[in-house]
Amino acid sequence: MSEEKAGTSRRDFIETLGVIGAAGAVGAVAAGCGPGQRELYPDYVYPPLMDQAPDGPVLKAGLIGCGGRGKGAAQQFLEAGPNLEIVALSDYFQDRLDDCRAHLRDNLGVEIPDEHCFTGFESYHQLLEEDLDVVLMATPPYFRPEHFEACVEARKHVFMEKPVAVDPVGCRSVMASARQADGAGLCVVTGTQRRHQADYLDVFRQVAEGAIGEVVGANVYWNGQVPWWRDRQPGWTDVEYMLRDWVNWTWLSGDHIVEQHVHNIDVANWHLGDAHPQKAVGFGGRWRRPTGDQYDFFSIDYTYDGEIHVHSMCRQIAGCANNVSEFIRGTSGYTNAVNTIWRPDGTELFKYPYAVDDEGNQISPLPYHQEHIDLVTAIRTGQQVNEAARTAEATLTAIMGRISCYTGQEVTWDQMMESDLKLGPENLNFGSSDLIRAVVPVPGTE
Repeated sequence: MSEEKAGTSRRDFIETLGVIGAAGAVGAVAAGCGPGQRELYPDYVYPPLMDQAPDGPVLKAGLIGCGGRGKGAAQQFLEAGPNLEIVALSDYFQDRLDDCRAHLRDNLGVEIPDEHCFTGFESYHQLLEEDLDVVLMATPPYFRPEHFEACVEARKHVFMEKPVAVDPVGCRSVMASARQADGAGLCVVTGTQRRHQADYLDVFRQVAEGAIGEVVGANVYWNGQVPWWRDRQPGWTDVEYMLRDWVNWTWLSGDHIVEQHVHNIDVANWHLGDAHPQKAVGFGGRWRRPTGDQYDFFSIDYTYDGEIHVHSMCRQIAGCANNVSEFIRGTSGYTNAVNTIWRPDGTELFKYPYAVDDEGNQISPLPYHQEHIDLVTAIRTGQQVNEAARTAEATLTAIMGRISCYTGQEVTWDQMMESDLKLGPENLNFGSSDLIRAVVPVPGTE
C-alpha cells in the first residue's frame, strides 16, 4: 500500500470529490477525453458529494412510513448536516409508529410529541398540515404516486424511496408530479443511491468522457436470497396481513424486479444516457416463495434505440449463486460500473482509489447518507435537483419486464405509456380483500 493512500482520510477524500463534483455540476468535466473522443452525456448534472450539507435555517421534516427503511431515512436525514429536525410521523400502524418514535428518542435524542404523530391510510394528509419543509416517503411503493402528488401540491421538498410506483398509471402520475415540482422549484431526491455513490459517479464520469467508447450493451443482476416475510397472525385482516407482508405482494411492492432490481436497471438506463428501452421480452416463474403472489426469478432482454440490448436477471431463492452487479460494454472497453474500467484486451484502465482509515482498511462511500446530504445541499444552495422523472422511467422499465414475464408477450414502451393498468383495491380499507387470493401469473394464458 502506498504512503499516499495510507495517509488519505475519508473526510479528505470526500472533500476532494466534493470539489470535483461541484465543478461538474454545470456539466460533465471534459478533462480526460482522449483525442477524437467526445463527451457522451455533456449535460449530466453531478451531485456535489459534500461531506456534510451546508448550514442554514432549520429544515423541518415529516416521515411517512415508519418501518425499517423509514427509520433509516429519518436518521440519515438528521445526520446530513446542521439544523435538521424530524417533527412529525405518519404510518398505517400504531406499533410501527411507536417503534420509530422510540428509535428516534433512544438513539438520536429526538422526541416527537403525541400531537404530531398520525396513523391510518389518510394520516399523510394530517402530516402535510404540519409546519414542514421536507417530507421523507418510505411506505410500500403502491402508495408513492398519491403521496408524492400530495407533497408537491403542498409545496414540500421530498425524499422518496425507490421504486416510485408499481404500475404504469402510477409511473405516469409521478412523471406529471415531477413536472409540477420543477415548476414549483422543489427539490426531489429518490432512493437510487448508486447515483449518489462516489465510486459509481467517478466511473460514470469517465464513461461519459468516452473511456469505453460508445456504450453498446449491458448486463444487470440482482440475484440474492429470499427476502423477509410475515406469517399471518390471528386477528389480522386480509389487508393488514398484506401490508405487513408487503414486499411479497405485487400490488404493494411491484414484485422484486421492481422493488429491488430497479437499482441495477437504473444503472443501465443511466449509462445509456438516461434512456429507456423500446421493448422487452422475458420469462420468469415461482418455485419456493413462502408467501404472496410474486415470482422468484426474472430474465429479460431489453432493446433500446440503436438495437442496443440489455440483459436483466434477478432472483430471490436461497441456496443459489448470488450476484448483485452491473456490467457495461462499450466499443473500446468495458466496466463493472462501480470501480473498475478495462481495455478490450482485459487489462485494467482504471481502478477507483478508495480511501483508507488509519489502519489501512478500505472506506467505502456511504450513499444512503449521501442522498440526504445532496438533498439538503440542493435546498440550501438553491441548486434545484429533481430525480423523480428519471426514477419513474427506471421503475416503468422494470414494470415492462415484469409484465412481459407474467404474460409471455413482448411489451413496448409505447404500450406502457398508454396502459390503464392500475394495481390494488378500488377502495382501500383494513377489511377483507379478494387480493389475498391473487393467482400467480402463468405466461401464455389469458
